[in-house]
This record gives sequence, structure tokens and C-alpha cells, in this order.
Amino acid sequence: MPGKEAPVAGVSGIDLNLLVVLDALLGERNVTRAGAKLSLSQPTMSGSLARLRQHFGDELLVRSGREYRLTPVAGHLLPAVREALLQVEQTLSTSQEFEPATSTRRFLIAVSGQSVLALNALLVRVRKLAPRVRLETWRPVTAALLDSDRGLLWCDLLLAPAGLQPAGEGELIWRDRFVYVADPANPWLRDGRLSLADLAAAPHAAVRLPPGQPAPVAAAIAEHGITPDVMVTTAGWLALPFLVAGTDLVAAVPERLARKVAAAAGITVIEPPFGPVEITETAWWHPMRGTDPALTWLRTTLKETAAAHA
Repeated sequence: MPGKEAPVAGVSGIDLNLLVVLDALLGERNVTRAGAKLSLSQPTMSGSLARLRQHFGDELLVRSGREYRLTPVAGHLLPAVREALLQVEQTLSTSQEFEPATSTRRFLIAVSGQSVLALNALLVRVRKLAPRVRLETWRPVTAALLDSDRGLLWCDLLLAPAGLQPAGEGELIWRDRFVYVADPANPWLRDGRLSLADLAAAPHAAVRLPPGQPAPVAAAIAEHGITPDVMVTTAGWLALPFLVAGTDLVAAVPERLARKVAAAAGITVIEPPFGPVEITETAWWHPMRGTDPALTWLRTTLKETAAAHA
């Protein structure tokens, strides 16, 4: 590979650097994006893909419109390649220490829609302690990350509600509670309050939750026989305060987020009429990463950041 380190002697004559290339190609499903991720030119990536196709006797990536899709063989290889690379990383880092001030490590973090504030606070702290470390939010929390015992191989950390149970190790890092947000002129507001009857009659905006994620607010109002009339849904919590501004919509969002953006969005924050409903955030990681010094540092930093913002 031009401009890169000398090839590593491989198994059966195959350059083991191709394992990294294969991981990028299968993960990005695009030759150009995979090349950009590895800082390799498109001709170099195309040549590597040709060698991989010859080795496996399969196309691996086939064009579908403007994008590529994985062949069945490639889909089977995907988790195995990631696991193999993780094993290599673990072997090479066994005796290494992590130095935050000088590290150029890139952490891949899968986040749920409610994790934006936790991630923002973490980024501020990481920038102070490890200015050359990069945090990349990689993939939303999907069923694929939760259903397979290899799902957590695809990221360093997964930040998600505690109700989700991916196949890995986890620890609680964040507690919050739900409040409602609405435009100050919302006709359903009465002296800045919403009653249960108001919630039953008002139009709602709500977040689309991943499969299997608990919906604690929906469960709380269902206990009062209320099924909210959801007129609009969003992919994450952050959009909801801005979406309800200037409308008669109401929405339930985590309190920290609501108070953080209330002034910018021009909305008011309202106590729910059914009492407090807690929301918790858990950090998950694959057991094979449990002894990674860099990831241990990141988890510790995340816990310290969460405690400072409690």
C-alpha cells in the first residue's frame, strides 16, 4: 500500500493488512468512503478489493443503484472480521499504557437519541484531557447492535437507555426524568400546566424509539387510560423542543435537554401531571474490550463527567 507501512506477512500468502481493508469495505459498503476512512486512494482500495474477491471467490460488494450491498458471503464475514481485528488490537495493547495527553486514539460510540447531552459533556472534558483523541458517533442504536452477541464489536461504547440489554457489559452513568415542552402560547396550557385531560386531548410530538426500547412516558399515561394522539414523530429527542415551538403540540423529553434548549427553542418546560418518570442511560461495551486501557480511561472519564453534571 503506497505511503503505508510495509505489508505484514500473512496466512497462506495473504497480506494481513487486507483484513483492515476488508473491515472498512464491509462496514462502509462503499469503496470511496472506505478509502477515505483509511486514508487510501480509490485505485489502492479497488486493487485491494480485487485481491479480496479473488481470495474469497466472491464479489463481496455488488452495486445496487448508487450504493453497494453485501453478498451473503460478505454478510457472514462481517462480524468475524471485526472480531478478528479486535483480537489483534487486544494482543497488541496488552502491555501498553494509555496516555490521554498524547494519544490519537479514535473512539467509535453508538448513541441513542437521548444521549446527545451526555456525549456533548463528554466531548468537552475529553478535549481538555486528550486534545488529539477523536470521538466518532457511529451508527444509531439499532436492533442489529442489540440482538447479536457480536453487536458490540462494532463500536467501543454504546450509550443507550438502561432498559435495553445488549449482549455485553454495562454500567449506569446518567439519570434524568421526563418533562413536557410546549409553546408558551399553546392553548392547552392552563397557567403553565397540563392536566391529564389536556394530555388526552392535545396533539403530541414524540420520538421514534428503537425496537425493544422501553417507553416509560407512554406506560405512565396508559395507566390513566390515555393513548396520546401522536401527530409527528422524530428520530431523536433534540428536535422535539424546536418542533413544538409555535404550534399546539406537546412533547415529553428528558429534563436536562429541555432546560438546555428552552430559551433557544422558545418553549416552556412543564411538569408532567402523572408524577416523576425516570430515564437512565447506560454505557455498554463488549467483554473483549474490558481490559483495553484506552477504553477504561474513556469509561472513567464518562462516569466522572456524568457525576459532575448530576
